[in-house]
Amino acid sequence: MELGFTTAAYIVSAVLFILALGGLSGQESAKRAVWYGIIGMALAVFATLIGPGSGLWLLSVLLIAGGGIIGWYVANKVQMTEMPQLVAAMHSLVGLAAVFVGFNAYFEMVRVGAMDAEAQEALKGFAALIAHKTPVELTILRGELYLGIFIGAVTFTGSVVAFGKLAGKLSSAATKLPGGHMLNASAAALSVILMIMFISGAGLWTLLLMTLLAFFIGYHLIMGIGGADMPVVVSMLNSYSGWAAAAIGFSLGNDLLIVTGALVGSSGAILSYIMCVAMNRSFVSVILGGFGGPQASTKEIEGEQIAIDADGVAAALNDADSVIIVPGYGMAVAQAQQSVAALTEKLRARGKNVRFGIHPVAGRLPGHMNVLLAEAKVPYDIVLEMDELNADFPSTDVVIVIGSNDIVNPDAQEDPDSPIAGMPVLEVWKSKQVFVCKRGQGTGYSGIENPLFFKDNTRMFYGDAKASMDSLIPLID
Repeated sequence: MELGFTTAAYIVSAVLFILALGGLSGQESAKRAVWYGIIGMALAVFATLIGPGSGLWLLSVLLIAGGGIIGWYVANKVQMTEMPQLVAAMHSLVGLAAVFVGFNAYFEMVRVGAMDAEAQEALKGFAALIAHKTPVELTILRGELYLGIFIGAVTFTGSVVAFGKLAGKLSSAATKLPGGHMLNASAAALSVILMIMFISGAGLWTLLLMTLLAFFIGYHLIMGIGGADMPVVVSMLNSYSGWAAAAIGFSLGNDLLIVTGALVGSSGAILSYIMCVAMNRSFVSVILGGFGGPQASTKEIEGEQIAIDADGVAAALNDADSVIIVPGYGMAVAQAQQSVAALTEKLRARGKNVRFGIHPVAGRLPGHMNVLLAEAKVPYDIVLEMDELNADFPSTDVVIVIGSNDIVNPDAQEDPDSPIAGMPVLEVWKSKQVFVCKRGQGTGYSGIENPLFFKDNTRMFYGDAKASMDSLIPLID
């Protein structure tokens, strides 16, 4: 009965997780999709607690309650601007959990293997599963838990480094030890050798040494990737955490963990690919790193940055019929989404055609801008993707760029020697007037200079994004 209920609950949970992923593809269905995921996870946890091998009720309840309280506190404390590093931190916990579960599975294998046949017959849960495996199946189990620990360890340290870079606690520049990726390759090769030894019957020392090597690979791999590639890195680590969970699912014989891990792993890999296409970067080039730190200018930029005040921007907006707003990480930092939404509402009330242009890698997390605008209740139908909007810039009167840099950089099309050459960008410079709202004359997170700021039809609207938007609202007539 227990097994039957657990199996049925796992199937329902898997379906709910698939529906959740599908629903997250659209802003209108995202809220419903989140509830699918919540219900699916609650059902999965409940079925696991009362299923075969259940026990340690007090400890389980205490851990669930403690985790729930911490999660509730973090969810209420973390600002939207801190979501990228929060996601990276969550990935690190998944990786560490995979490491702990993998080691526990190994210790259980050793314990069960030391028992006689009569003692093994009295076992329950995972121990009973081990006791009934053939020698070939035990060998496969060793390989599964080895891979789970390896991927989990890489995910853990890689996610910690990604958190540090996103939070500004570590330099965003690509940094490698002498030897570069040869060190990573050597550590990976040694890990393969250790895997062969472990599967052949070597003891705990091979697991411990491999774990240390995997910790190093995760650390050194992500340290070697620059700040501009961090959105791809977060997505990639999401994929890693899924595959780590799937590998551990095979070890534990848990079908739902396998399905869930495969969903997370494959969706993260697909998203990483989509983002690489959006940046005109190959996945391999991102992993090899070296992009995203400070870059030398590839050509001399002529002209100067010309500042404008709120009155000048407001006059242009009052005269305009069509306006496109391009948000970036600067809007998130200033928490200006509510002010932007208020400005948008006022412009639309005056009959202006206002739309938003979203680049796939705007911000430091996929969908970052969409979430901020949805939070501010900006209508979904005026939030458009880059490909939907690029053809409209030549007929647009005013473009307001809020805290964006690389995604509106014309060098991506005009300078073949630029580090971002070939990257699809929002062609804002083709509009009649461009107003760039940013705090200063810095080059932004990637360290690449932007010729847009020096063009004749561009004016720099310096200041905090929220304060700048607030200053425009009363001037719109």
